[in-house]
Amino acid sequence: MAAVPEPDEPAKRKGSCTSLRSYWKPFKLLGILDVENIPCARDSILYGSLGSVVAGFGHFLLTSRIRRSCDVGVGGFILVTLGCWFHCRYNYAKQKIQQRITRQGMKNKLLYEGTHLDPERKQNNGNSSN
Repeated sequence: MAAVPEPDEPAKRKGSCTSLRSYWKPFKLLGILDVENIPCARDSILYGSLGSVVAGFGHFLLTSRIRRSCDVGVGGFILVTLGCWFHCRYNYAKQKIQQRITRQGMKNKLLYEGTHLDPERKQNNGNSSN
């Protein structure tokens, strides 16, 4: 007989490739920013942390001032994170607009194909009469 899993324990599936994401809780930064589900959040945080390390360590190598280097690291994190965030969100919004325009065009193509309102039909009729 197979053991019945406890109610608080996830069921183990035999023979299937399941991802571990179904067993993980989503990572929330500061308890409010769901990094997994918000577009651009993950990349912005990662690039910001790398930027803070580079800026802080670079400043420390140049000046050997520890406290000031930490301040530069925090400033580097803020600047790089915000820069990546706005750049990514701008491209994301631009892509969404292009998708909406393409979807609308495909819908119009399906709607008007074969009718007297079809622009391709008007072009073909004008070329065949010459």
